Amino acid sequence: MTVIPVILCGGSGSRLWPLSREHYPKQLLSLVDDSSLLQNTVKRIEAVGGYSAPILVCNENHRFLIAEQMREVGVSTRAIILEPIGRNTAPAVALAALQAVEDDVDSIIVVLPSDHVITNQAVFEQSLDAAVSLAKRNMLVTFGVVPTGPETGYGYIKANSTLTGGRSVEEFVEKPNLETAEKYFASGDYYWNSGMFVFRASTYLAELSRQRPEIEKSVRASFSTSIRDIDFVRPNEQSFAGCPAESIDYAVMEGTKDAAVVPLDAGWSDVGSWDALWEISEKDKDRNTLIGDVLVDNVTASYVHAEHRLVAVVGLDDVIVVETADAVMIASLKHAQEVKNIVLQLESSEREERITHRKVYRPWGYYESIDGQDRYQVKLIEVTPGASLSLQMHHHRAEHWVVVSGTAEVTKGDDVFQLCENESTYIPIGVTHRLANKGKIPLRIIEVQSGSYLGEDDIVRFEDDYGRDK
Repeated sequence: MTVIPVILCGGSGSRLWPLSREHYPKQLLSLVDDSSLLQNTVKRIEAVGGYSAPILVCNENHRFLIAEQMREVGVSTRAIILEPIGRNTAPAVALAALQAVEDDVDSIIVVLPSDHVITNQAVFEQSLDAAVSLAKRNMLVTFGVVPTGPETGYGYIKANSTLTGGRSVEEFVEKPNLETAEKYFASGDYYWNSGMFVFRASTYLAELSRQRPEIEKSVRASFSTSIRDIDFVRPNEQSFAGCPAESIDYAVMEGTKDAAVVPLDAGWSDVGSWDALWEISEKDKDRNTLIGDVLVDNVTASYVHAEHRLVAVVGLDDVIVVETADAVMIASLKHAQEVKNIVLQLESSEREERITHRKVYRPWGYYESIDGQDRYQVKLIEVTPGASLSLQMHHHRAEHWVVVSGTAEVTKGDDVFQLCENESTYIPIGVTHRLANKGKIPLRIIEVQSGSYLGEDDIVRFEDDYGRDK
């Protein structure tokens, strides 16, 4: 019997804006140490030992970032499944379950969100062993976090009778008000709903088919006509688009008679907001978490994060201050959940700050916007050794490239030539071009764009090493 970890890598983490954004969400960020939340999740399950390589489920936009983060920590994946459209956790887990059954019909899957923190590995492994044992008995198991207080930000699980290694589930309940949360906490029968699960892949699919046949049918049709390459599994988008969007809780766990909960008291956090991150972060004698170039005076119980410049805070308590290259966010700790309202305002006004950072990662490296006004934009571009941009052209902009370090192989029209440090070239509007790094060190260039329109959608690709068509 194979135990296969399934890591769910979707979500945007809007309450951790401006660090977490749509194109670079919180699971890819290093928020608690030098590794990202995703990398820590994979390393946590790898440390258990004896499990299969993981299946990751993510969206198309993050595929290269996630593959690169796995390469950085030396983890080989069983599959990276690209969810065609976000349809919540029930369909996403069904995709992974179908992959698991294809590989081993008797497999057990351990479903973990990619953006949680667990500080006590030994206790986590004990709870996981108990959950796997229950799953072998065809139970559908979730982890219930032992509450540390009357939290109103989580859904709850009410436990019933005791099972070997866990308890049966009486009901799942929505996020309560404070008075109800206090009653839950005092009773000892309620746990925070962690969103982590363990079950046989085949049992999950059977329950999904019984309770939500339209989801199971759509996902199965989509998976059966997947396009596969060396790195990714791409389910059929048309079939998947007709799938209803539901969570595992609603679609399966609330309706099954075989739900079990294993208590988990392992220093868990979903890092869902700035106050949650402050809670788990190291603090100084004044209960401040200070990251980056930060100066404070008469400040207590605060989280201050500076990325690009000096940030000074004076005479404030219980605040969050986060500075990035293009945004500064200041909030009261007690209103940390409301940061998502700012993200909604950014969305309604179609602001790019909701979606991207100034530094944008690509499969070949990254680019970072340095300056820009009407009709011009300046970027720093770094291309990793052995990588190249697509063969492309632009209808509305010209580009001037200056090599800062490394050696560039430039394709311009029918010409292919090299540029070394301090050398430059000009790419006129409408000329086909490509930038490649054939060397052994990163290639860095300054790109000056000029023209009537400078949007990233003014790219016509002719060839691309990464299968991108836009």
